[in-house]
Amino acid sequence: MADDKKLTPRAEDFSAWYNEVVLRAELADYSPVRGCMVIRPEGYGIWERMQRALDDMFKATGHRNAYFPLFIPESFLQKEAEHVEGFAPEVAVVTHGGGRKLEEPLVIRPTSETIIYAMFAKWVQSYRDLPLLYNQWANVVRWEMRTRLFLRTMEFLWQEGHTAHATHEEAKEETLRMLGVYRDFMEGWMAMPVVTGRKSDSERFAGALRTYSCEAMMQDNRALQAGTSHDLGQNFSRAFDLKFQSEEGTEEYAWNTSWGVSTRLIGALVMTHGDDIGLRTPPLLAPTELVIVPIYRKDEERDRVLQAARGIVDRLAEWDRRNPARLRVHLDAREGIKPGAKYYEWELRGVPLRLEVGPRDLEQNQGVLVRRDTREKRAVSLDSLGEEVAEVLQLMQADMLEAARERREANSVRGPISYDQFRELMAGAGAFVYAGWCGSAACEAEVKAETKATIRCLPDEEFRSAETPTHCLRCGGPSTDEALWARAY
Repeated sequence: MADDKKLTPRAEDFSAWYNEVVLRAELADYSPVRGCMVIRPEGYGIWERMQRALDDMFKATGHRNAYFPLFIPESFLQKEAEHVEGFAPEVAVVTHGGGRKLEEPLVIRPTSETIIYAMFAKWVQSYRDLPLLYNQWANVVRWEMRTRLFLRTMEFLWQEGHTAHATHEEAKEETLRMLGVYRDFMEGWMAMPVVTGRKSDSERFAGALRTYSCEAMMQDNRALQAGTSHDLGQNFSRAFDLKFQSEEGTEEYAWNTSWGVSTRLIGALVMTHGDDIGLRTPPLLAPTELVIVPIYRKDEERDRVLQAARGIVDRLAEWDRRNPARLRVHLDAREGIKPGAKYYEWELRGVPLRLEVGPRDLEQNQGVLVRRDTREKRAVSLDSLGEEVAEVLQLMQADMLEAARERREANSVRGPISYDQFRELMAGAGAFVYAGWCGSAACEAEVKAETKATIRCLPDEEFRSAETPTHCLRCGGPSTDEALWARAY
C-alpha cells in the first residue's frame, strides 16, 4: 500500500514526479537486473486492457496472431545492412548455451523483421498466398544505457505487426491503415491526442523506406513517440528471398510492412493525465472503474454500512447482467484504515470514480460519487447507480481527451518564429513548434545538437498550419516542408 507522503509537484521536478507516481501507484518496480523492470498487477492490468482493445482492432482489420522465437541467428541481422547498422548498439547476443560455445551466436530479439520474413519466404509461393497479415504479442530486448520505467527499459512488452503484399500500393495502404488504428486507440481509449505524420529520413526505422508515427505531447511539453508504422518496401524481401509468382506468371518480391506499440504507452498515460495527487486513468483502461468506500465511526454502524456496501456491489452486478457496460467495481472493506487514507490511496492509483457510503447516505438511499479527474462530488441515488456511473465514466473519457487536446494546442507554436526564439523556447518550457524545414539533414542535425529538439514528424495534412512556412527554421533558406519540432523522450 502506498504511503501518505506527498508527491514531488510536476512543476518542481517532472522527472521525479513521474518516477514517484509509477512506483507509489504500484505500476512497476525496479528489477535486480539493471535496466529491467517488474510490471506490477496495477500496471499489468492497464496493459491487459490495452492488449484486448488493440487485439480486437487488429483482428477487425484482418490480422491474425502468431508467435516467433525469441532467439534469432546473428547472420539474419547481417542480411539487411541498414537494419543491422541501426540496431547494432542495442543488440544482446548469446554466445554460449548448454555449457558450450555456440556455432553461431544468437541475437535476443530486438525486433522480429528478419526471422519473420525468413519464415514468410517458406510459406509464400504464389500471389494467392498473399497478403499475409500477422501480429505478435511478445517481449523484446534492447541494450539501453539510460533507462526509465516504461519509457525505455532493456526488456519491454509490445506487439509487432508484420505483413507481406503483392503490390507496393497495398503495402502503403496497410502502413497508413495501421497508423490510423493506433491513432483511434490512443485517442479513443487512452484519451491521448496525437499528431500523425511521416518521419524524416534520419528518424525513420532502420531498413524502412518510410516511417510514420503518432506523436503525443506530455505535460512537460515534450513529445513522446507513441507508435510507429513502417513501409519496408522490398528491402527485407530481397534479403530473405521472399518471392512469389504473380498472376501474370512473373517472379516478384513481396512488399512488407511492420508496425508496433509497447508498454511505453503506460508511461505515456501517466505523463498525459497524471496530476500532483497521482495517476488519473482513463475509464476504458482502468482495471477498477469504481471503488466503494464504506464510512462509519461507531461499531454499531459498521455492520449496517458494510452490508449495504456489499448490497451495492450485488446491485451493480445485477445491473451489469442487463447492460453491456460491465462495470469493474471494487469494495474497499479493509479494517483499521481511515476513509481518508483509502481516498488517498485510490486517488494515487488513478481509479476513475469513488463512491462514499455512510449511515446518513443510506438513510437517504444515496451515496456520494467522486470523479478522479476533476474531484467533483455529487450525491447519486442508489436506485439508479448503474446508469449514473456508466454516464459519468463516459463523460470522463471524453473530458480527459478534450483537456489533453486543449493543453497540447495551448502549448503549440505556429507561424513565424526566429531560431533564437526557438532556442529560448526549447531551453525553457518547451512546446510543439510547427515550422519550416529545408529538407537538409545538416540543418536537422544542427538543431538537435544546439537545442536537443528533433523533427518529430512531417505532419499529415489535417495538422499542418493554415499558412505553409516559407523559410527553414535553422538556415533561413526556402522551406520544402513543414516539420513538427520538439524535445522528446
